[in-house]
Amino acid sequence: MLQNYIKIAWRNLVRNRAFSAINIAGLAIGLATCLLISLFILDELSYDRFNEKADRIVRVIFRGSSAGGKMNEAHVMPPTAQALKADYPEVEEATRIRMGGAPFITYGDKTFRDGSIAYVDSNFFQVFTLPLLQGDAKTALIRPNTVVITQALARNYFGTENPIGKVLTIKSWNASYQVTGVIDRVPVNSHFHFDLFVSMASFQDAKSPSWVTSEFFTYLVLPKGYDYKKLEAKLPQVVEKYIGPQLQQSMGMSLAQFRRKGNDIGLYLQPLTDIHLRSTFAYDLSAPGNIQYVYIFGAIALFMLLIACINFMNLSTAGASKRAKEVGIRKVLGSMRQSLTNQFLIESLLLTVIALLLAVGLVYLTLPAFNELAGKTLTLNFLTTGWLLPALLFFGLLVGILAGSYPAFFLSSFKPVSVLKGSSFKGNSKSIGVRSGLVVFQFFISITLMVGTTVVYRQLNYIQHKKLGYSKEQVLVLPETWLLGKNEALFRNLIMQNPNVVNVSTSGYLPAGPSNNNNFFVYPETNTTQLVKTLRYDVDYNYIPTLGIKLAAGRNFSQSYGTDSTGVILNETAAKTLGWGDKALGRTLTNSTNEGKKVTYRVIGVVKDFHFKSLHEAISPLVMVLGHDAGTVIVKIKTKDITGLLASLKTQWNQLTTDAPFTYAFLDDRFAETYRAEQKIGQILGLFAGLTIFVACLGLFGLATFTAEQRTKEIGVRKVLGASVASIVSLLSIDFLKLVAIALIIATPVSWYVMDRWLQEFAYRIAMSWWMFGLAGLLAVAIALLTVSSQSIKAALLNPVQSLKSD
Repeated sequence: MLQNYIKIAWRNLVRNRAFSAINIAGLAIGLATCLLISLFILDELSYDRFNEKADRIVRVIFRGSSAGGKMNEAHVMPPTAQALKADYPEVEEATRIRMGGAPFITYGDKTFRDGSIAYVDSNFFQVFTLPLLQGDAKTALIRPNTVVITQALARNYFGTENPIGKVLTIKSWNASYQVTGVIDRVPVNSHFHFDLFVSMASFQDAKSPSWVTSEFFTYLVLPKGYDYKKLEAKLPQVVEKYIGPQLQQSMGMSLAQFRRKGNDIGLYLQPLTDIHLRSTFAYDLSAPGNIQYVYIFGAIALFMLLIACINFMNLSTAGASKRAKEVGIRKVLGSMRQSLTNQFLIESLLLTVIALLLAVGLVYLTLPAFNELAGKTLTLNFLTTGWLLPALLFFGLLVGILAGSYPAFFLSSFKPVSVLKGSSFKGNSKSIGVRSGLVVFQFFISITLMVGTTVVYRQLNYIQHKKLGYSKEQVLVLPETWLLGKNEALFRNLIMQNPNVVNVSTSGYLPAGPSNNNNFFVYPETNTTQLVKTLRYDVDYNYIPTLGIKLAAGRNFSQSYGTDSTGVILNETAAKTLGWGDKALGRTLTNSTNEGKKVTYRVIGVVKDFHFKSLHEAISPLVMVLGHDAGTVIVKIKTKDITGLLASLKTQWNQLTTDAPFTYAFLDDRFAETYRAEQKIGQILGLFAGLTIFVACLGLFGLATFTAEQRTKEIGVRKVLGASVASIVSLLSIDFLKLVAIALIIATPVSWYVMDRWLQEFAYRIAMSWWMFGLAGLLAVAIALLTVSSQSIKAALLNPVQSLKSD
């Protein structure tokens, strides 16, 4: 019986090639889109879950607040791990990571720079599941000056030689490290990515007892099934016991006094599996994802699947009149309704299987381009992922039944007497209402996606063109000039002599891209107990003019004033936060060092507010102090011959050092990189919005076909009575325009709410305007008219004799 069902189903598919092709294409695109989004979501949710203890590992984080802003940091103080392990028996293991950058590494006469370094504790490989291919995980990093490297680096550095025992040298650190272990690699879906893991025993700052400095990412292993919130509730005791006394020493106030002034500090815990999608830290080990995007794309995948199924239903019911006599004859010959239902379900499943195979092919073809767009390395491998094929087959079966059930029951319900008398099949008002409701749903989703795409692109365009308060155009950043050693100042002077160079500054504090950062706690002169949090920039005399930052009052640092070593320049927000407003010049503020020493600064200038953080964050208080922060040279240029200028700078660099290659970046590129994730999300959203609208059009085409067939004789009568083609097209189109209008009414508040939530992530954002919704509505109307017009015009042009000859 099943074989007979499949044979008949195949014959019907071949007989109605055009109908089958449209149906399969729409379903295949919907399934492929859903599969791509599913791969994206599964990858986002998989971060750090490769660790065997993933559900037991938490990260210690630091949060605080004071006048001037909030502190939200992923790293904590050096003694935190040891103190928690000693004081709380539920902490089974505690380990730390300290970033070490990407310095030049030498082996023999070869120099490399293809790996990033992390200092880690000796138990690091017992906490995180990074199996050693060579060496012992328990002992590899116990001794100082030892290092574990990845297999890729081992092959690059040593070729086919055994890496164990080899010595790598970092000249800039004046240190050598013996290779004691080799791991395969750090998985892509990890929240940290390092290539060399150096023993923490090699790092002197790791032994610091200071509870007022940080930069150590600290992880705890808790007992299986233990609720980390229980330990988190005990962490205020740690603050009282360890941080309180040092706060008293460095700031001259007790923790209770500090809190009475409206300030607060505390340690908290973050599950390892939450780090990638639920982190909001400015300086983390890697750029995080965003759980909101997972929800958004998950909703798109679900809606895309529903729309594909709706299309199937509409196209199947649109062709119902062609199958009406077939159903009538089968029933007269004794076919039971169940048998007919089974037949149509088999046809649905056959279409779905073909569409699923085509969808898998589409995914294979488009996955490389999608990976490049999304910045992923997604794969569709049925051999390595055992559950994938069964899940895909079950998914196809589910979609086939879901999409085919309504048409199957619908078609099998035809009455043989009615259809064999020659009269056309007519759907009842209930079925017409269902189909209309499905089209409204399709256009509701389409309009929502159009509004969302418009808002995303408008916000990204706003970011790109917003006045930032500094000049990012034609600003060249030359990193790691500290590699020149004593020649750094000479290199800077040589750059200044270039006629294409306007100004040069030396500072690692940059308003865009990776930057040095330093919290700075100060007391205004009139209130020595009110702590104000600011950021501190160490800058030279040329920093402000090089970046085109404008002065609101006072002056820049100058070599003509010997007292500028204790002078400071505030931004406008800092002046307001300190309570001085436009009367900050000449005021003094005090800073306490970690040792409790007081340093007093005098305000010599105020700069206009400029955006030195992402536009996700509001401008916070900033204090600039005069200092020689070597390591990065900022060059303001003015030339069209960028290539020639870079070649000249490279020549000068190579004359001063042969150990390090010349590298550079442009400040506007670093700024754009800050919002690369949003740009990628916007592009992906636009792509899926377009695909969703296209698939929705196929469903509309199905309903237009069905309606035209239903009203064939009505159209014939109207033409006989003198109706024009234009009036008939208008008659058939007006019903669909009503559906689009209903969809627009529903989509407007929903899309406004969703996109308003997304915009809340930006401190500086656009305001949504009525025209965004109007544009989406006009596009939906245009799409509907273009889709429907083909069938409407075809029906209007039909000879009325053919329409009426059966009556």
